[in-house]
Amino acid sequence: MTQPTQFQMPQYVIDRVMKKRGRLRVFDRFEPRHSALVVIDMQEFYVRDVPSAIAIIPNINRLARAFRERGGHVAWVKMVAGKGGQSLWPLYHDHFFTPENGQRHRDNLTKGHPGQELHADLDARPEDIYADKQRFSAFIPKYSDLPQHLDAKGVKNVAVVGMLTNFCCETSARDAMMLDYHVAMVYDANAARFDDDHNVGFQTVYQSFGDVVSVNEMLSDMLQPAQAGASET
Repeated sequence: MTQPTQFQMPQYVIDRVMKKRGRLRVFDRFEPRHSALVVIDMQEFYVRDVPSAIAIIPNINRLARAFRERGGHVAWVKMVAGKGGQSLWPLYHDHFFTPENGQRHRDNLTKGHPGQELHADLDARPEDIYADKQRFSAFIPKYSDLPQHLDAKGVKNVAVVGMLTNFCCETSARDAMMLDYHVAMVYDANAARFDDDHNVGFQTVYQSFGDVVSVNEMLSDMLQPAQAGASET
């Protein structure tokens, strides 16, 4: 079985970050009850042909279980590209695809199509948050209902996982930060088609949008309740 793609931050990026902010990590800790694991686009249409996406499913399930056990939240975000045979994003489908590929993307990501459903191996629970988006980012209020779900739960911190690292996940992480969420991307629970794509997304986010950590770092260091007398994050 393919293993999740590993990642090592380039030294020049670390040097630049240290010069800029003087610390490796932006956020020391995420208070669990104010935190959500945000799982992007782990849908059958996307996942089935990308071995690296299949490989991160156990890590996503491990994170989801830990977030629930510690009092946090799990949000599953699905792309919806069509409705009734019509595109919900005509600019994208008309200009960035051949007609045949645009139709395929639109129809496979229409509600009711098997391709639009979450991959069957994901541990999605009834009590979790379920949100739809019509653009790459899950944090554009007009095109995604995720922010209102998170706000209703008092979520301030988001751990972004899913696919693709350098498209919907990176775009969501950037927009979340600009909406004042505290953001971390979990590198061994994100997937891209190619290693270079996977790596470049994290390098940009780390410099100005949030933290980039492993599953183990998220669970052992970051997702921890406040100590007595300490401020919450």
